[in-house]
Amino acid sequence: MKICYFDAFSGISGDMAAGALLDAGADWAAVEASLGSLQLGATYALEKTKRNGVSASKFRVLGGAQKAHRHLPQIEKIIQNAELSDAARANSLAIFQRLGEAEAKVHDVPLEKVHFHEVGAVDSISDIVASCAALGSLKVSEIYASRINVGSGTVSTEHGTLPVPAPATAALLLGAPVYSAGPNVELTTPTGAAIVATLAKGYGALPPVHILAQGFGAGDKDFPGQANVLRVLIGERTNAEETTTVAILEANIDDSSPQVLGYAMDRLLEAGALDVTLTPIFMKKSRPATLLTVIAEPGSVDRLAQLIFAETTTLGLRVLQAERRVEARRMEEIETSFGRVRVKVAASGSFAPEYEDCRALAQARDVPIRRVLAEANHAYWSASRGGAKS
Repeated sequence: MKICYFDAFSGISGDMAAGALLDAGADWAAVEASLGSLQLGATYALEKTKRNGVSASKFRVLGGAQKAHRHLPQIEKIIQNAELSDAARANSLAIFQRLGEAEAKVHDVPLEKVHFHEVGAVDSISDIVASCAALGSLKVSEIYASRINVGSGTVSTEHGTLPVPAPATAALLLGAPVYSAGPNVELTTPTGAAIVATLAKGYGALPPVHILAQGFGAGDKDFPGQANVLRVLIGERTNAEETTTVAILEANIDDSSPQVLGYAMDRLLEAGALDVTLTPIFMKKSRPATLLTVIAEPGSVDRLAQLIFAETTTLGLRVLQAERRVEARRMEEIETSFGRVRVKVAASGSFAPEYEDCRALAQARDVPIRRVLAEANHAYWSASRGGAKS
């Protein structure tokens, strides 16, 4: 499986995404042909340049009705009539749908009445279609992104001067891990935010891959002390240890009953928390309390935080970022006298019977769970030493 990783340490825009993917080896002739079929009256160029000493590709859109304002149905018709692959067409339409929903939320208007300004112009349409066509050329199956550097300060728009991140950008990146570093300018545009928000399966550290190619897409400006580029890494997924960025939510709670906390733990796990623990602690003045710790994917922080506030008495919580390493593992099945049990097997060779399988068999056969666990462990050990696993 081929992975594309957007390393947005200096933000992301549509032209940076297209330039980086083309720099990584996407077929320029094929992408240019796809763009020509949009019939926007523009021509396109791919130039080699440098940003703070880093060689990068700059994707340019030349000519066309750059100031044209379009509604979503008009843009969808342009894309539908173009000669694009099914995946490039579907991704382009999905990105504009996501953009439209963000704009509708920001301006409090129905989706069909959203009037695209900057993102309805020729360059934005071309940036998005070029990026989607380039991803198809590279045969990318999954897309991931780093934390997103959004920049800071203000930006001039059709609606006047707005803070960075612009409202549409912030709406698109709800739940995504973002930060601000570097020059006092907009680093992530609504177009760039829409691309990652729509296509990325997750944010954080680079997934385990064999790197096949690297590309850099240049932004418009050249900053001293920071290369204004978007990097993409193209790789094949591996079975190496997985390293991911996770969020840790913590709260010290000294006025909730054990029943309430137990229920909150169940709700958090059902809502997608990776792990939840309750630890007895002592707070100031020697008050006994409980430390609630939740490990979560970065994109689920807001949802789980709301659940913590709803289901516990805490009035505040801490959100930390951490690196999580998970050893490559697989599931196998083993036959026992009580029934079939799944066994989780790590790449190192360690293994453990699946608790829920053993629990269900213990209840169904009315035997102690430790007997089921012991037999499952013995059965897998014997089979792995030379016997046959079912």
